[in-house]
Amino acid sequence: MDPTVLIVGAGTFGISTAYHLAHRYNDASRITIIDRSSSPPKPAASVDINRIIRTDYPDSLYCNLASEAIHPWFWSMELGHYFHKTGWVMMDERGSDLAKRIRNVFQNRGSTQTGEISLEQLDKRWAFLKGTETGGIGDVYWNPEAGWCDAAKATASFMEAAERRGVKRVNAKVTELLLDTEHGRIEGIRTIDGQRYTADKVVLAVGAWTSSMLSPIEDQLEIAERHRVELQVKATGTVSAYYKLSDEEFERLSKANMPIIVYGSQGEVIPPSSRDGSKYLKYNNSQTTVINTVTTKSGHRISIPADRSQNDVPNGIKRETERRLLSKLLPEFTNGKQAEFWRICWDAVTPSEDLLLCKHPHAKLSNLYLATGGSFHGYKFLPIVGKYMANVLNGQGNGREKDHAWGWKSDVNANLRGFGALGLKMAPKRELRDFESDRANL
Repeated sequence: MDPTVLIVGAGTFGISTAYHLAHRYNDASRITIIDRSSSPPKPAASVDINRIIRTDYPDSLYCNLASEAIHPWFWSMELGHYFHKTGWVMMDERGSDLAKRIRNVFQNRGSTQTGEISLEQLDKRWAFLKGTETGGIGDVYWNPEAGWCDAAKATASFMEAAERRGVKRVNAKVTELLLDTEHGRIEGIRTIDGQRYTADKVVLAVGAWTSSMLSPIEDQLEIAERHRVELQVKATGTVSAYYKLSDEEFERLSKANMPIIVYGSQGEVIPPSSRDGSKYLKYNNSQTTVINTVTTKSGHRISIPADRSQNDVPNGIKRETERRLLSKLLPEFTNGKQAEFWRICWDAVTPSEDLLLCKHPHAKLSNLYLATGGSFHGYKFLPIVGKYMANVLNGQGNGREKDHAWGWKSDVNANLRGFGALGLKMAPKRELRDFESDRANL
């Protein structure tokens, strides 16, 4: 009989794991996924008006993985309705070789889908780019196969598909992991209303909440600092600004077939997306990443998402975003205007930006598994990442390269490849509290 599995967290990693396990189980009701929010879970990094779907990586492992994932984004019944192929324009900074390395990976795969664009051609091809500052830009390339998806709807659709196969979903806030010290395992979890849920195997897929969830167990087992999960993943926040578009602005960008535009290491702007009947232009600030460090009762310092609304963004972050990104990229749509709303998105960032799909290495946590480490680029793998996590749960390897990349790191500073779109630019730089004052240094 298949072992019972309890998945804590119904974001990208949790849902995908439930979905793929359900396709392997004879009785998918032996799989339970629990989250404090209804589907889709609003605090999760996976839920927003849009998320970028691309294959552009300077690392063959992730280029291949993203290429595998993009097929269901195009064609699957669960996700194809929510994907919009708009293309992706990457404006690489002068002196950077990131664009060149990405294109080399494509060429080594035999792909000819990307093309170079000169700075002089940019606003001739896309007139709305007129006014964008290009003084620090060097290489520019275009990939027509990328796009964006309606992340909230796609996440909910994938969850529904898992439930149709028999996966049980529970809406409840998990307050603690239950340690069975006699048998050296995690027995299950307890929810805020006192309910207990147990399983043969427990998957922690809570993203930015990983340290806060696991820290009490680490205290009970007196795990040394160097072996704690905080060194594997760190709760990190990045900010997005959402500008409401008029009907005329929306029509103009739609007729121009606006692509996703990556503006060096500063961030990107995503084509118009809708929310509650309105159209928005979303900017992601990739340069200003923050952490929120707290000291636990046991004296350990861990990163956790701030206990505030994700839409409550300090003025210091807003000003820094406006100065670095909004005033330079498509200024016609931002200058003199106020963003309709802002969001700090929290995710679990690993030192190498690799995913973390593994069994916990501690002998007394023999049935605890980790599925996390999205590092702000994991959402695109929603259709397939659970397949690889299911292999981990079944004790199967995913191949030497993947097992090494996605395993628990004894040396977290090793293998810092910087394969992300911005090349390790997502590493957290400042504490959120640094921005709390209007006098924050800019």
